[in-house]
Amino acid sequence: MDTSATPPPDPAPTAAATPRPDGTGRRNTSTTGQPSAPAAGLGTGRHRTDSAAETTGSAGPRPASRRRRTVLMLLGLTAVTSATALVLGLLSWAPDPPAPARPLTSAEGERLAALRVTNLRDLRAGVRVSTGVDAARIELVGWVDWSRSLLYLDVGGPGAGAERGLLQRAGSVLVIRPDPAAVPVPAAPPLVPPTDRWRLHHLRPGSSLAPVLDLLLGLAADRPDAAPAVLAGAARWIARESMAGGPVDVLQAPLVAGTPAAGGTTAGSAAAGSPTASSAAAQVPGVGSTGSEPAGQTRYWLDQDARLHKLVTRLPGVGPVTVTLHRADRPTLQPVDALGGRPGLPRALTDAEQRRLDRLPARLRAQGGAAVTLTAPTGTETNLRGTGWLSWTARTGYLAVADLGVPDRRTLLRRDPAGLARVDLPAAAAGGGTAEAPGRPPLPPPAGAWRVSRSVRDDLGRLVDAAVAAGSVGPAGAALRVREDVAAGRTVDVIEVGPAAARLRYWIDSDGSLRRLELHTSGNAWAQLELQPAAVPRLAPVPRPAVKPLPSPARTGAR
Repeated sequence: MDTSATPPPDPAPTAAATPRPDGTGRRNTSTTGQPSAPAAGLGTGRHRTDSAAETTGSAGPRPASRRRRTVLMLLGLTAVTSATALVLGLLSWAPDPPAPARPLTSAEGERLAALRVTNLRDLRAGVRVSTGVDAARIELVGWVDWSRSLLYLDVGGPGAGAERGLLQRAGSVLVIRPDPAAVPVPAAPPLVPPTDRWRLHHLRPGSSLAPVLDLLLGLAADRPDAAPAVLAGAARWIARESMAGGPVDVLQAPLVAGTPAAGGTTAGSAAAGSPTASSAAAQVPGVGSTGSEPAGQTRYWLDQDARLHKLVTRLPGVGPVTVTLHRADRPTLQPVDALGGRPGLPRALTDAEQRRLDRLPARLRAQGGAAVTLTAPTGTETNLRGTGWLSWTARTGYLAVADLGVPDRRTLLRRDPAGLARVDLPAAAAGGGTAEAPGRPPLPPPAGAWRVSRSVRDDLGRLVDAAVAAGSVGPAGAALRVREDVAAGRTVDVIEVGPAAARLRYWIDSDGSLRRLELHTSGNAWAQLELQPAAVPRLAPVPRPAVKPLPSPARTGAR
């Protein structure tokens, strides 16, 4: 038989072709989804299932899971250890002990010696002062302008007394605007000061405010203090601190000299060696004498540029004084009218300004007269207020004048070609009103004990005499334009005429009218006479006492 032509028989079916259930009724399939053949040497059904379970149980958790748990345990242990170390460190931490006090280095001594020159160079600064304790405590807030020896402060605190309110001081001249109802805690004064109720003021002997004001103005000079004296052993470095302006060194040394800056041109500034400067120095330890306080009671908070930020000291009769300077708070200050008004840049008159000044007498005569208001700080503490009229055609002035120190009295003043006449009367008989705003003088002038004088001897008489004479002759002497200003809502040129001892300022508007006349008084203040064009009543002459005839000499009979 030819077996090569006979086809071979079909092979027996395999597990890949015919799936077969195992002993559990499930099909054994491969990962590809096809049934897999049983492994060699293994039985089917229950024997394969038990063998797979044994294989899985013997392998245990995956290695990646074991590593993850180990890392988490290590991190937790590290966190607990770090927290424990931090708590133990905080409980046992103590700050480094401060550096001990030591003598000043040469550079520190030079900075301390240059402190006052730096203040003068910086011109001005904001200031806050606390002085005294308990019921005698005084608080000051405002500014100091060392370049013009000017202070502008709000005064408060339980010990402020009669000075509570606003205060300005230029050199040795002090004016206040009292406000008894002000809150005890002072605030920064308004940059544009009020124009009313300012009065010349004299601090009583023993006042705790006087040496403090001297100290503030004395923190400036035009040359450094002597560095060798600073380094002689009394000055020491205390600490290094941080303030709003940056890091500072705290230095302890005797109080610097207390003389106002030399070379100033502000009217009324106290010159070095003057009685005012000497008395100020005598009240400050380390100035002019050793003082009653021991050396080394003053501490200075000084930065690397020799700028003072804080000062703590004790003054005799005052007690502790703390001065804090705000170096960035330095606006231009405006003195009130009694101190000369805001600063200007004096210059020579232009031709147009000179012509207006030359034509002033004719302009005033054509105008006829004006209503006047007087504000005159004179002497050391005399404050006059007045109202009345001026007639340039009749060359006459008539005013009712009140002294703030004697509010229930008035002085009637009449200036005419015959001279200057005055009479003192009760307020009700001389126009009434208040001391700050007296009423106009009565017409006709009342009878009374009028005092007549030919010569003018005081500031009030000089001011009224100059106002009446302005309608007759022009100002005498060289004239300077001080500044431009505003009076009664009109722009004016302020023109200064006369020698330093008797300066007059004419406020002339563009029409050539005189709006204000100012006089530099003997007390270094400025008195003002405001002039408002108006119809002037007929100013009758004052009653003159009848002249009694002289008794005729006794006759002797002829024999």
